[in-house]
Amino acid sequence: MGADFTVTLLNGRKTDVYFLSTIKELSAKLSAYGRRVLWVFDSNSAALFTNLPANSVILPSGEKNKTFSSIEKIISAALDAHLSRDSVFIGFGGGVVCDMTAFAASVFMRGCSLILVPTTLLCMVDASIGGKSAIDFKGGKNLIGTFYPAKDVLISSACLRTLPQQEFISGMGEVIKHAFLTEDDALYDFLVKNRNAILKKDRETVSEMVNMSLRVKASYIERDPEEKLGIRQALNLGHTFAHALETTANFSIKHGIAVAWGLSRAAYCGAELGITSRELQEKIDSLLSLYSYDIPYRIGRGEWLDFYSSVGKDKKRLQGGVKFVLLEAQGRPVLRELEQNLVKSAVISAPSRIS
Repeated sequence: MGADFTVTLLNGRKTDVYFLSTIKELSAKLSAYGRRVLWVFDSNSAALFTNLPANSVILPSGEKNKTFSSIEKIISAALDAHLSRDSVFIGFGGGVVCDMTAFAASVFMRGCSLILVPTTLLCMVDASIGGKSAIDFKGGKNLIGTFYPAKDVLISSACLRTLPQQEFISGMGEVIKHAFLTEDDALYDFLVKNRNAILKKDRETVSEMVNMSLRVKASYIERDPEEKLGIRQALNLGHTFAHALETTANFSIKHGIAVAWGLSRAAYCGAELGITSRELQEKIDSLLSLYSYDIPYRIGRGEWLDFYSSVGKDKKRLQGGVKFVLLEAQGRPVLRELEQNLVKSAVISAPSRIS
């Protein structure tokens, strides 16, 4: 069975992406990787199995566990299983698990084969392709990591069957972001037209949406595999606001929900500077509202110093300053430093709630 599409990265390294309709198809594909395999789960993805495969390691779920300690557990499990450089690490779960499995695979014996099986919508559309692996460090999100693309990414919307709706909505934040990173309205129109089927997690509709979303992401990462040309940074649209919000909230706000909020805040700042049209700002906020994101949310004044300190720790700092991604037009991202007062006006008002 051939890949549905292939992403070509640095030095011709390729990631083959497979869309598998059923769990049976997914299982058949996984069995082809043989026995010299280490499976990495978290407590959520492990619950999908009645009996776990041999050579499995289960990590605690959640962003707070994205640490060196978890990497040590993965590598220790590989050594205990007598695996070597010709072995395969399979990350099975959400973005945290896939990021950590990729990081561990990149440093185990100076690099072994990597397969990713994303089981959340967020991971399918955000963390599965592109080769970025990372852990958090000293309050900074994804500060330590490598570029290490998976050999294969296996996507089955059947894995989303038991995904909590709030986790699904989190993933939609990244999908909506991708809709505004392409000049083509196809993904935007698809999201408007198919809202009800998407929110019901209709298998075929979601598979088509994930495919469309990933192709937008691939168009950026193939042109800038190691994020050195400024092209790939466009994928961080909304993320500087989002990461600061996540950190300030001690990661109690889900990543994709923070990204959706950050996308709205970036549109606001762009419009205030005359970079983004008010029409595009309204188009962004309208689609986010269609999917019930809390766009009016603002942080409390007492949270401002922590928030802005987190902005300063953002890993996307260039030449001493933080570059925010804004939109000159749909599909035309630009990088800009923002004055502190503009950021403050974008994120502060009377406290409200985000969930």
